Amino acid sequence: MTRVTYEIVEHDGGWAYKVDGVFSEPFPTHAAALKAAQTAAAEQRVPGHSEEIEFEDEKGQWHVERASGSDRPDTSVKDKE
Repeated sequence: MTRVTYEIVEHDGGWAYKVDGVFSEPFPTHAAALKAAQTAAAEQRVPGHSEEIEFEDEKGQWHVERASGSDRPDTSVKDKE
């Protein structure tokens, strides 16, 4: 199972959460960033509908795959405070 960790960090004059090196929008307080990260982590665990997805790889080739709506990651929030 894939594991996704949301980390609360200081960013851009405020606070944000970071996932795999990507920052969220900045929040004015630590508490607001924490709440947003907890919400995002919870929503990511919710199963959805299976769908066909199309994507282009780095060589310019298109692929079609079936994405299972029940294949959701295990998420957590890491807070240093």
